Amino acid sequence: MRTPVAELFQTPYSLSFESAGNARFAVYNPANGAFLADVPDAGAAETSAAIARAYAAFPAWAATPAIERANLLRRVAALMIDRREQLATVMTLEQGKPLSEARGEIAYAASFFTWFAGEAERVYGQLIPASVAGKRLMVLQQPVGVCALITPWNFPTAMLTRKLGAALAAGCTAVCKPAEQTPLSALELEKLFIEAGAPAGIVTVLPASDPRPFADTIFADERVRKISFTGSTEIGKLLIRRSADSVKRISVELGGNAPFIVFDDSNLDAAVSGAIASKFRNAGQTCVCANRIFVQRGIYQRFAQTFSARVAQLRVGDGMQDGNEIGPLIDDPAAEKVAQHVADATDNGARVLVGGSTLAENKRFWMPTVLADARADMLVAREETFGPVAPLIPFEHETEVIGMANNSSYGLAAYVFTQNISRAWRMAEGLEYGIVGMNDGMPSTAQAPFGGVKQSGIGREGGPQGIAEYLNVKYVSWGVE
Repeated sequence: MRTPVAELFQTPYSLSFESAGNARFAVYNPANGAFLADVPDAGAAETSAAIARAYAAFPAWAATPAIERANLLRRVAALMIDRREQLATVMTLEQGKPLSEARGEIAYAASFFTWFAGEAERVYGQLIPASVAGKRLMVLQQPVGVCALITPWNFPTAMLTRKLGAALAAGCTAVCKPAEQTPLSALELEKLFIEAGAPAGIVTVLPASDPRPFADTIFADERVRKISFTGSTEIGKLLIRRSADSVKRISVELGGNAPFIVFDDSNLDAAVSGAIASKFRNAGQTCVCANRIFVQRGIYQRFAQTFSARVAQLRVGDGMQDGNEIGPLIDDPAAEKVAQHVADATDNGARVLVGGSTLAENKRFWMPTVLADARADMLVAREETFGPVAPLIPFEHETEVIGMANNSSYGLAAYVFTQNISRAWRMAEGLEYGIVGMNDGMPSTAQAPFGGVKQSGIGREGGPQGIAEYLNVKYVSWGVE
């Protein structure tokens, strides 16, 4: 049962802190520009106070038995599933994605808490055989400390739980800054931690209309020992440089330019379904979505026809309305970038098979677009479009497409559709990407590592590797008399 929209925002958001001078900023619905709520606006003072709380809470939380940390995460995950409709509604209103996708994201987000609850109970040490008598050699794993978690607007709940679940499971405390476009989902999550009985100070959400005071404060404060960021490559590079001054641990998940490769021997229906799932989820606003679709010549025309027919059936509109599958782009600059990419492609010889324009009543709603005869030198293939535009690029041979796919400074996700098992192995090994979906357009899952190579990032989230990002390794050499 849906929660009435009016009930969601009856009281002002005010949880772990109040901003100096009661400064607040407004959150709007990208689908129609409607005001949703205002939230406290954190600056340097609020960030410093949150760090102090997290630092004070850290020793007790680090000493809390792993099973108790795990049980807190499980309680919050259960609350997320119980409140899924409400949480999904808030997400759709502030981010725009269809309500069906938002419901799926809440379940996906909760799975990270469930997974890392188990990982908390499996942080083991090691006993190493000594090379001389009278010594015992041990390895301990201990939580890093206070962590700053910075999350994007496109998956406002899942990107937070993927970081926060690992941090809390390891015994760290966290100060979280959600994207200024979508702070409400993070604040709703903080409410659930309070309801679940989380100790004060282990989780603080700090919305901020200007991220710079937050960033300046976390980098200047020696008490912050770990930063995790998901966002643009440009900002990620800046954060990496700034982390060097105090040698903070940092993990960054940055941009992508995912190739989606379809060979002649692929299952056509499976390839089309996989491409639609990968490309048009969240209106193409995902870092792992197919950005360049390479199709082998022998199947190119059939794929283009079948794919275009399926894409033409996708419904565009407000995510709160049943049946809509493509919501709005997050803001006007995002829509302008999509328009620029489509114009560049068509000016240079690409043909529009489907879409190619916005809805007349709202320029943020882009019709899902398929471009035939695209080339690797077009903007739509060189840059991450972050919108519902699918350029189809023909290729002849396997070695050719590996070269084209790898000809990018990014290396987050890649997709291959083939029924040739030897080719599948060659492609999986030859593609320079952190994630490869082999006959799978939706490979992300809590129990597997997520992350890229090259300029797509450093570190991994999810899987057993995810908790390691929040643990220090300590070696103890013990002389025994």
